[in-house]
Amino acid sequence: MSRSMKQSPLYRRRTLGLVGSLAGGVLASPLLASGLARAADAWPNKPVRYINSFPAGGPTDVLSRIVCQKLSQLTGQQFVVENKAGSGGNVGAEAIAKAAPDGYTIGLYSVASHAIAPTLYGHLPYDPDKDFTAVGMMWSLPNLLVVRPGLGARTVPELIKLARDNPGKYSFASSGSGTTVHLSGELFKSMAKIDLLHVPYRGSAPAMQDLLAGQVDMIFDNIPGSLSQMRVGKAVGLAVTSLKRSPAAPEIPAMAEFLPGYDINSWGGICGPAGLPAPVVDRLSALVQTALESEDVKASYLKQGATPMWMSPADTAAYRAADAKRLAPVIKASGAKVD
Repeated sequence: MSRSMKQSPLYRRRTLGLVGSLAGGVLASPLLASGLARAADAWPNKPVRYINSFPAGGPTDVLSRIVCQKLSQLTGQQFVVENKAGSGGNVGAEAIAKAAPDGYTIGLYSVASHAIAPTLYGHLPYDPDKDFTAVGMMWSLPNLLVVRPGLGARTVPELIKLARDNPGKYSFASSGSGTTVHLSGELFKSMAKIDLLHVPYRGSAPAMQDLLAGQVDMIFDNIPGSLSQMRVGKAVGLAVTSLKRSPAAPEIPAMAEFLPGYDINSWGGICGPAGLPAPVVDRLSALVQTALESEDVKASYLKQGATPMWMSPADTAAYRAADAKRLAPVIKASGAKVD
């Protein structure tokens, strides 16, 4: 066949049609389907990198490591946690989004980077809708409202009355603008119709230190930190921010018992970059479910104040989108914004 004939539009269309037909036949074949199944069974055949987008030692790091350790036991391959903190979780999320979609780089799917950041930040280096493959949810972690002992309020109704009688007099600390610690306070202000002064800090540790020193009046901190201060009598625990009471502290009421519908939690799941192969997603999702149903993981989570919260990939993506939509007006009303 002459070169001119090969370059003709008719020849190219026929050739592309033949290639497409062959590809369609191969993709539909049971042979390829069984090959994909074998590939899923073979994954992982080397160590898997798990990117945690927050500092080592914090709640997300501890809870991630508990699951990764169990995944290592289940598969015989190491799931290695790598901390990439910065910009409220956005640095780590960007690293996940830009990784090769081969199943060997996965990471944290968090309320901060995937539900709060889209409204809080004017510009993100990733698209939370398009740049990730949701794999499954892992935990739900409420915050716990604690107040300084000398405040004069030992229940939520007493605190609300105190704040209403003294508008703008009392302050609440947070680990930073736009965090769930901050938004828990903003939602409380809005639903209770009270005026409180927000005092942001660089992390929960200095915020809690100032609470214990009497420099601020209250904080809605992640439950592990605030619960430990409550248990030793250095702070007074009033309510958890989850819709129901926490198994870690069932004696403490849920805020929703006083303000119906109040519900805000820190949650974490597993995701990979966009395009993660479906067989790998299915296998990893099943492994995460098995891990969360194991008694040792349940016990370790309870010790951290967290509740296992497995969801399917589709339900995980839907949960993230719904939480982002629900939190958007709270973030906007708070005035928090990062360009």
